[in-house]
Amino acid sequence: MKVAFLGLGVMGYPMAGHLQMAGHDVTVYNRNPAKAANWKEEYGGDTAPTPAQAAKGQEIVFCCVGRDSDLREVTLGPNGAFDAMAKGALFVDHTTASAIIARELAGEAQKRGFDFVDAPVSGGQAGAVNGKLGIMCGGSEAAYAKAEPVMAPYTKLAKRLGPAGSGQLTKMANQICIAGIMQGMAEAFSLARAAGLDIEAVVEVISKGAAQSWQMENRYKTMNAGEYDHGFAVEWMRKDLNIALDEARTQAVSLPMTALVDQFYAEVENLGGKRWDTSSLFVRQETARKGNKS
Repeated sequence: MKVAFLGLGVMGYPMAGHLQMAGHDVTVYNRNPAKAANWKEEYGGDTAPTPAQAAKGQEIVFCCVGRDSDLREVTLGPNGAFDAMAKGALFVDHTTASAIIARELAGEAQKRGFDFVDAPVSGGQAGAVNGKLGIMCGGSEAAYAKAEPVMAPYTKLAKRLGPAGSGQLTKMANQICIAGIMQGMAEAFSLARAAGLDIEAVVEVISKGAAQSWQMENRYKTMNAGEYDHGFAVEWMRKDLNIALDEARTQAVSLPMTALVDQFYAEVENLGGKRWDTSSLFVRQETARKGNKS
């Protein structure tokens, strides 16, 4: 299948690679053309200097960029993909963005005669590299049915949750859960360390019971070692949590834990941790504990 991929960040770069290795004819676009050239050297395929040129003549255009503003730029901006897409084509957006822009772009796509699926992912960089991402989708049943088999090379599980915007709403729920789990682990490990317990031994026991989680399994060792360069960055988690908080205000839903953890992540940023991974809540927790003792 002829496809394009817009955005070669830590997620998009390996995802586009999986599509090429699966036998699809992939054209990539990246804001930094040097990275697109590196991708082409590694995987083959082709590159394009603009989103429009990447999207022209493609059956499916995939996208994974940073924020709503980035997404609007590569779709509706000058040289945006939407102006070049053919009728009957499909745009699949893997960006974690707002449900508002997902619905906006779905409406624009419908006016122009092609389909749109919002399909944010979960599983982090490791999931993208290993082809084990969870993908939560919004859009029509027909559009999702077209997207699902093509996404398969980098998918552990994909599911349609409802109309456009449903994927983004589900990703908000996902990020809220992660934030709460990470803060719980930070507090638990801080208490264990203060009491003189061996965190490795503590986790060995509690991870065999109800406290077990993906975050515990994959992050406790690096948290204990004070290493925070192993996953999703704090600045991006704050972006996602604020999308959720904005949506909650629209829905008149109270998210007190989410708001509190977002404040804690702001403290991590003030400690120099803007690019640390999300498990760095432990740094804030330990800094507070040591400050209370002094």
